Amino acid sequence: MIAATRVALVTGSTDGVGRYVAGRLAALGIKVLVHGRDPARAESLVRAVRDSGGSAQVYLADFSSLAAVREMARAVHRDYDRLDILINNAGIGVAGHYPGRHESMDGHELRFAVNYLAGFLLTSLLLPRLQAPREARVVNVSSVGQQPIDFDDVMLKRGYSGQRAYCQSKLAQIMFTVDLAEELAGSGVTANALHPATYMDTKMVHGDGLTAMSSVAQGGEAILTLALGAELVRRSGLYFDGTNATRANRQAYDPASRARLRQLSFDLVGLPQPKDRTGGLGSGSKER
Repeated sequence: MIAATRVALVTGSTDGVGRYVAGRLAALGIKVLVHGRDPARAESLVRAVRDSGGSAQVYLADFSSLAAVREMARAVHRDYDRLDILINNAGIGVAGHYPGRHESMDGHELRFAVNYLAGFLLTSLLLPRLQAPREARVVNVSSVGQQPIDFDDVMLKRGYSGQRAYCQSKLAQIMFTVDLAEELAGSGVTANALHPATYMDTKMVHGDGLTAMSSVAQGGEAILTLALGAELVRRSGLYFDGTNATRANRQAYDPASRARLRQLSFDLVGLPQPKDRTGGLGSGSKER
């Protein structure tokens, strides 16, 4: 097991804003755990980090598979006894390579699965490592595009649109953030969410047929502020537009809606509620 001064895991770090954030963290002397699906792109980032004098390690996982997320969490547990920063950045856009309604390997609506459920499961499984340092931070990269969750049709089998699916998944991230902050109050682990910047110059934005309005650096610096900024010490459960604290969709602050999402999420990923949680990595946890 590797002992490092500070360790940061950035999901979706082989491209776009995730790659920018990973590079900046490594330049600050933080060991970066690189996540992606494409081995070549992941290794190219690791080489760039090492060529600049930094340290990085690759974890490959397809976030459309909950089993792959579990295997990645097991690997991080095996390799590290602590995790100081977790940035849940991986996601898919409104259209891109997946226009129309698709399902994940587990049979869930794809954007809900990749943009929300994968990060929910990964964070839940890595909580023991996040609670090892005196202070740790979870940053959920969400969006200003948010739509209330229809609990009668969460998987959007009726009236599907990519925009609706994307915006629902992003609000789910924020609802999870608020819940996680309450669960971890007083533990030293903070959880915050943000819309980093509008239409950053990324493949996701171009793939959705949109014109870039912001730079990757602009969004990346906002993420880094939540991950590292001294002003965020002990501030948790917040939603930011860039670096400005603001209000998300009102459903994020409805305890009943968050409770419904919370129960649904634990059921879908096959984990017990926190009061019964054992970490979900052993034979006693269900895998779906």
